[in-house]
Amino acid sequence: AAGTAAPPPGTDLLMRRELPDGYELDDDVARVDLDVVVRYLSEESYWAKGRPQATIERLVAEASRVVGVYRGAEMVGYCRVSSDGTAYAFLCDVFVLPEHQGRGLGVELVREAVENGPQRDLPWHLGTSDAHELYRKFGFGEPDMVRHMFRPRRDGRI
Repeated sequence: AAGTAAPPPGTDLLMRRELPDGYELDDDVARVDLDVVVRYLSEESYWAKGRPQATIERLVAEASRVVGVYRGAEMVGYCRVSSDGTAYAFLCDVFVLPEHQGRGLGVELVREAVENGPQRDLPWHLGTSDAHELYRKFGFGEPDMVRHMFRPRRDGRI
């Protein structure tokens, strides 16, 4: 309705969980530090290098769910879920900043997204060329080249 104030940050929060060493996990899209996500994905990741900022911002805004890892006010990890809510869930853009790796934060990030969210009972998909051991912990099998087909972008980028 006209004149209705926007909901405060945290309205979409489904979960907040404390982790060891002062880290915490939550799925508040309003808390996502877009500067951190854009910088990591477009400059450091192998899968999204060069992805435009506007595209990353749109993917965050349109995600079925986002999960962030924080230490105080600093975002140190992130993933997003793309899903139709019925037939599939796709785990996307999973990262923990290098200086925070080795603490099990990636495990908790994936656990929260895949096992504890509203999409937990759906068939899950992901694309990765590394971290296979991490994803096996959550029931992901070997890459399936029997049924999986891929159409690259028309400009040749992945």
